[in-house]
Amino acid sequence: MMVRSEITLPITVALLLAAGLVILSSAAPDLGFLNRQLIFAVLGGLACTLILFLGSKRILALAFPLYWLSIAFLIITHLFGTEVNGAKSWLFLGPLPGFQPSEFAKLSLILALAKLLHDKPIKTFLDYLKPVMLMLIPFGLVFLEPDLGSALVLGAIGAGMILVRGIPWKHLLIFIVLFAVGMPTVVWPHLKPHQKTRLSIFLNPEADPQGSGYQVIQSRIAIGSGGILGKGYRQGTQTQLGFIPYPYSDFIFPVVAEEGGLLASVILLGLYGLLFWRLTSMATECKYERDQLLIVGVVSLLGFQVLINIGVTLGLAPVTGITLPLISYGGTSLLSTLTVLSLAFVVHRDRFKEW
Repeated sequence: MMVRSEITLPITVALLLAAGLVILSSAAPDLGFLNRQLIFAVLGGLACTLILFLGSKRILALAFPLYWLSIAFLIITHLFGTEVNGAKSWLFLGPLPGFQPSEFAKLSLILALAKLLHDKPIKTFLDYLKPVMLMLIPFGLVFLEPDLGSALVLGAIGAGMILVRGIPWKHLLIFIVLFAVGMPTVVWPHLKPHQKTRLSIFLNPEADPQGSGYQVIQSRIAIGSGGILGKGYRQGTQTQLGFIPYPYSDFIFPVVAEEGGLLASVILLGLYGLLFWRLTSMATECKYERDQLLIVGVVSLLGFQVLINIGVTLGLAPVTGITLPLISYGGTSLLSTLTVLSLAFVVHRDRFKEW
């Protein structure tokens, strides 16, 4: 069967990646950040090439071995990891660059859930136990690091894939009740003081303008001051004068809005819209449910990150440390994003092949 070659996805990803490198060259404190991002972009390209060569059948056959390997890495990180910005989420293996095993966990969770939800139909409430536990194990390990942002992304992946797989409204109601009870009784008591402050201060950042509300206030100023066309490349006062903390990672969107204005912001959001539209279309074009679920997992992962990252900069979500895919600085995050996108590409390419 002649299968149409997919070109929209790689072109959109390339445009977003190029935009990210240009934005990073303005937002980063020195060229070292840009050079490291370029190195990981090349590594991501090599990972994509490997996935294209292996094909979806071989990769999905490794779903559960990769999942348990990611759990092992998370446990090792919990025991021997390095603390960065208050979270013991980095692992350094000898002379190799450090990486965040939570990024590997996101990828492996998508693969494992796609295979499990395809192989085991859900008929009763107890049938949710396996997929929910599959999500809760890495969620709990990452939450204990504590890395609330990555834990929430893992939860979004699991919730998105299970919801799309299909869930009766009675079961959905039970999950909503469990979530409503679990948040104040299980999650909230185990949050660090600074995490609790972040979750509460976003409702009124002006209550602590020099402390917990500082990032959001400065971010809003930067976004509003850009106007329609922006102040120009490297001309953003909030960014270049250091008023915005971490403008090269978590708060990179204000750099776009201040220096490129509303026009650049809309173009960037348009590229993300094109990306998610194409991924969703690819899922509907797939013959088998396992492939559809895998692409849904990728959409859940990236969509949640975009929504929360930009929401944080606008003061519409609490600060959680979630990066903007393909734009923010972060080697492990970039490598993970390119890998999951190449997985979506491959399962779509191989969509007519038998299991």
